[in-house]
Order: sequence, then C-alpha cells, then structure tokens
Amino acid sequence: MIPNRERAAVLQSLSAGVVPAIGLQHIQVGRLKEVDALVNDLKLVEEKGASVRFIVGRFGSGKTFFLNLIRNVAQTRKFVVAQADVTTERRFHGSGGQSQSLYSELMRNLSTRSKPDGNALQNVIERWVGEIDHSIRATGDGTEEDVKKEFVRVLRPLQDLVSGFDFVNVITKYYEGYTSHNEALQANSLRWLRAEYTTKTEARQDLGVRSIIDDSGFYDYLKLFAGFVRLAGYAGLLVNVDELVVLSHRLSNTQARNNNYEAILRIINDCLQGRAEGIAFLFAGTDECLEDPRRGLYSYEALATRLAPNRFADEKQQDYSSPVIKLDNLTPEDCLVLLMNIRRVHAGKHPEEHFIPKEGLIEFLKNCQSRMGANYFQTPRETIKDFVSLLNILEQDPSRGWEEHLGKLTSGATKQGTENSSPDVPTPGNDDLTEFRL
Repeated sequence: MIPNRERAAVLQSLSAGVVPAIGLQHIQVGRLKEVDALVNDLKLVEEKGASVRFIVGRFGSGKTFFLNLIRNVAQTRKFVVAQADVTTERRFHGSGGQSQSLYSELMRNLSTRSKPDGNALQNVIERWVGEIDHSIRATGDGTEEDVKKEFVRVLRPLQDLVSGFDFVNVITKYYEGYTSHNEALQANSLRWLRAEYTTKTEARQDLGVRSIIDDSGFYDYLKLFAGFVRLAGYAGLLVNVDELVVLSHRLSNTQARNNNYEAILRIINDCLQGRAEGIAFLFAGTDECLEDPRRGLYSYEALATRLAPNRFADEKQQDYSSPVIKLDNLTPEDCLVLLMNIRRVHAGKHPEEHFIPKEGLIEFLKNCQSRMGANYFQTPRETIKDFVSLLNILEQDPSRGWEEHLGKLTSGATKQGTENSSPDVPTPGNDDLTEFRL
C-alpha cells in the first residue's frame, strides 16, 4: 500500500508538471541501461574512485526525474547526496558570491537515507561526532581532550587538502558546542560549513578560523566534504546539478560563460584522471546546452573534445560508458506501463478500482499521439499532466465516462485546427500571391 504522503506528493507534482521529490519508485519505467550505468559509477565511488556524467535530453524528457531517481538509489547505497539547480545567481564561477551561493544551496539540500528531504548536514556531523565520543568514553577514562585528539587523528588526511586545517577546526568547534550544550557555537559551525559567512573577520571572531568558503573554494570544499563523509562512514558524495541550460542560454556575457565552463572542465579532468576520490557529479541539461556551437558546452573547445560522442555509437546503440548519456525516447509500451503505474497510485487504498480501464489507457495514448505526434513519448511531461487531470475529473464526476472526456479532447483539437486554418492561406504548392500591403 502506498503511504498517503507519497501518493499526494506524486499526484500533486505530476498534475503541476513537476517531478515529485518522493515516491518515484511507484511510477518509474524504462531507463534500465541508464540506471545500470550510473549504479556502476556509484560502485566505482565506493572504491574511492570518482565519476562525472552529463544527462542530456529535451525539455520534459525526464532529466530531473532521472536525477531524483539516482539520488534515491544512491541513498540506499549509503551515499550522502547534495542537489541544486543552477541559476544566474548560483553557478560554478563568479566574483559576486555566485559560487558560494551554489555551494550553500548544495549543503542545504544535503540528504541521506535517514533524512531524505534535505538539511542533513547536522545529522551527518552529529552522528559521526557522537560515535567518536562514545568510542573514546566507553573505556571509562576517556576525556574531552582525548576525543579532540581522536578527531585530529581521524581527520588528518583532510589536512593535506586545501583549507583542510580550518575544516577540522570547525568540526572540533562543533564538538565543543555539542558537549557543552552551546547551541550558538554549534550553529556557527554549521553556518561556516554551509558557506554562509561573508567575511573572514566574522568567522575568526565566532570560530577562530582564518578562512571561509567563498567563490574561490567551491570545488575544493566539495572534495574536502567528500573526504569527510567517507571518514564518517558513508560510501561517498553524490553531487546532482540540474538546469545547466542557464549557463549556456541565460548568461549573455561570453567571458562569464567560459569561466563557468572552465570550472566544469576542472571537475571533468579531476574525475576522469583519477585525482578526485569518493565523489560523483551528475549534471543535467538540454541538447542545445551541450551541442550549441556558439553558446553550449561544445563552444568551449576543451569540453567539446572531452564530451564528444563515440563515433561508433548511433541511435540504436548508445555508449553508456561515455560522460554524456542522452535519455532515449520512451517506447509506446513504456508509456502504457507508466500510465498504469500512475493509475495505481491514483487509486490509493483501492488499487483494483480504476476510473479508466486498460483499453481507455490505449485510447488516451492514441489521442495524445494524434494531438502531439511523436512528442508524446519523447517528452512525456504533457502526457502525464493530462492523464492525471483526466483521473481527477473522473474521480470527481464518475457519472461521465472516460469515452466522453476523450471525445471532448479530440473534438477540441479538431476545432482548434479548423480555427487555425484560413481560406486566405494558400495551400501547399500554391505560390500565387494572395495579398500585399505596404
């Protein structure tokens, strides 16, 4: 039985045309090869490796859904997941706090299996701090200083990384607040870890550290945090970044775009060359974001080289080991299974009671194909949104059958097509001039 909270989240999200944050497992179909490829990446990260992937597809093709699905898979494999959308004020490179803002958003949306809805940073730190404290004091003669020494010993590998010394000091400050019930000190430590300090002076006054997480340290601190979560007993860190299209088509300044592409290039180089450990990056964007020769990632020559497609791959056989994974179109059979899954979620506690039978689902898909052509399985968002709306109407007025509503859709599409056609518009093949005005 599907919990009411998950059922409501799924139906409300789908009816609004957005991806539900929970309950994805109830409606997932297809994408098996893509999921297998990403699971292999997670296995690599579990062995101290690193990976980077670009999920590419049209608007509405399911990129965000796929990111959330992999997030759920990673959480079950004991990963810590950070997720954020790129905006003009949150991006990989900037001199006005844009990179710091993206890092803060990632930390605020941090999630684990035990806290899947975000804001898991405090849970991750407190769990590890509590375990260290318990292991030292369990002997009966352990002191607070012994615990701090153990912190330094366990976290020593991080001190070799950029700003690792201050990172360890902030974790130690959190422990001091933890043992003395100083909530202000704990809050300041979390504030530093979330990159919410804007001046070094304020951070030094509150925590005694000389650095803060700013625009220049975005990627270095992600690697640092990935090392920490592994020391804390997790499998690794998964970083999901959506809406890369903002960089290519909303940043009008060419230099700003190239600076962001250079930051992405650094991540790709580190992950592919084995210089990063315990971290996986998953970026999502449109085809234009990747392939546009003037504004897309391919406009940056080094990225075009690293993300170039396999010459031996084609539409029938995609290379799933490539950094770029293009989401294949859903087959009509996948679309049918998807609608059946949504119908089951909508039925809730009475899965055997359906407002529309299987033949109704088939007719609905035929109707969608007649209205939208092949787009109905290339970008399933509109199909799903219409179907949930149909189920809601059938639930509120069961006296009217699904045939009547589908007939209304068909007649509406026909009427719209008739209205759009005009006798003054020449038919294809007729090049005669009908009217000219100056």
